[in-house]
Amino acid sequence: MKLDDDIHNYYEHLVLEQIERLGLHKTKDEDYLADLCCLALNQIPPRYIRYEVDMSFYLPQSERQQMEMNAINAVKHALTYLDNNNKK
Repeated sequence: MKLDDDIHNYYEHLVLEQIERLGLHKTKDEDYLADLCCLALNQIPPRYIRYEVDMSFYLPQSERQQMEMNAINAVKHALTYLDNNNKK
């Protein structure tokens, strides 16, 4: 078993979805997006999974919605932080 291939943090998927939803992947460079992901993910406790299907079938809808809100809020706070520090 190779852990870095078999296990990942499900929030990575949700944070990337939010970045795409906001269109940031079209307007920001790779360094900015990498910093944004790190800042956002560090605000949320990790949720490790092996397979995406595990989250689809076994996660209650209410918990899924809470996780999506956590990702949305984390990206929002990370954006605020980066944008405020880039102005300085």
